Amino acid sequence: MKVTELPKHWESKPEAVERSHDYNLRLPLEDAARIAALAELYPNRSESDILNDMISAALDDLVRQTPLRDKLANKDK
Repeated sequence: MKVTELPKHWESKPEAVERSHDYNLRLPLEDAARIAALAELYPNRSESDILNDMISAALDDLVRQTPLRDKLANKDK
């Protein structure tokens, strides 16, 4: 999924996703306020859901890039 597709995704019904890793993320105040604002715009999505979706979309974008695509694909093996 692309980052630009996230608002449409957030408007759809949330799906249960298994999350197996926890991360402690420290954001600048301005970014935290933006995440909070997105959670208000999409009340069916928590701030955690929004951050997970954004990170996933960013990683998808990186995997599609070369030479990162090849480097990241080799890490999975």
